[in-house]
Amino acid sequence: MPRPDDAPAAVGTRPLASHVKLYHQARTAHLERATGSPHVTVLYARRRYDFDESTAAGVDARQASDREAARLLAGAPPQVLELTEPAYLPGVRRAALALAAVEVRSLGRRGVRPRVVCYAIANSDPRREWQAHGLRGRAGRALSIGLSRWVHSRVDRIAFGTSAAEDLYGDLYRRTPRRQRRMLVPALPAACTCAQGEPPRPLSLLFLGAFATRKGFVELLEAWPAVSSAVPGATLTLVGMGELAAQARELAAADDHVELVEDPPRPTIHAVLRRSSVLVLPSRPSATWREQVGLPIVEGLQHGCTVVTSEQTGLAEWLLAHGHHVAPSSTGAAGLAAALGAALLRPRDREAVLADLPDRDGRSAAEEWMFGP
Repeated sequence: MPRPDDAPAAVGTRPLASHVKLYHQARTAHLERATGSPHVTVLYARRRYDFDESTAAGVDARQASDREAARLLAGAPPQVLELTEPAYLPGVRRAALALAAVEVRSLGRRGVRPRVVCYAIANSDPRREWQAHGLRGRAGRALSIGLSRWVHSRVDRIAFGTSAAEDLYGDLYRRTPRRQRRMLVPALPAACTCAQGEPPRPLSLLFLGAFATRKGFVELLEAWPAVSSAVPGATLTLVGMGELAAQARELAAADDHVELVEDPPRPTIHAVLRRSSVLVLPSRPSATWREQVGLPIVEGLQHGCTVVTSEQTGLAEWLLAHGHHVAPSSTGAAGLAAALGAALLRPRDREAVLADLPDRDGRSAAEEWMFGP
């Protein structure tokens, strides 16, 4: 379960690895990228809903408060420090405290400090998203924005996962330090090694992720009766957990064509992805959030699924250009139902979807550039 940033943390006594990833929230995908690497330590404050304990067991991942993480970094600065991107305001104070700690330490080491890097996928201006109320709230917002600019000024390399993120940073941070290097590496996956074998089931639809309003789950539940009527034999598999889990259970209990798989282990998720023809993630914006990429979209692509999503993801332009479906969030459940019907009746061939993907996973390529010489 999530815990406050300043709660005590059992961080252990082992020295930090040469590469440290400092995250505000950790999820399974973060852990998987560090699996098998003796050179990486993950320091995180909170766990996301999809944090997998078995994956964490194979990684040097430590839950540490902001102060504890800063103390560890000051005591033994790594060669490379990866921060949560500065445009993510909820994590910027943690990043700033860590940076201050290693920079103060560097004063006594003849100016030697870690290379500071980040991976950026934010596509919505945090100055408009953060709703501040009252004098204290406005002061906190101003402080976070100021810290965001300072953290950005100290970053040596930024890898952008989407062109939308690159555009946002150009607008948000008008002053870029001369030493800062930037690179656009689209957040596209390589084909999963398990994505071969038996073909997906015809007319099979998968929702993977948080059962939450912001993920478009309400619109999917509203659209499903129209989809089921227009596409006889269509099936819907709901995989995940979240605040709307009760509605998911109700639908699965009432409809024989709907299957619910709550909070499964990673091998089960891969198995469901392999057998699914279409993946849907119809994300909806809120006053404080917008879908950046959407991990379920990435996982669907790497298993050859046809994707149906909204215009909110930073991959929307690429998806449209490669035969997938983008239903504008303004069209509601009706527009989503039409897109789902079209995708289920005429899905892209799995091999064609996989052939569109790069040979190298975009996130791994970005990491190699950020951490490399």
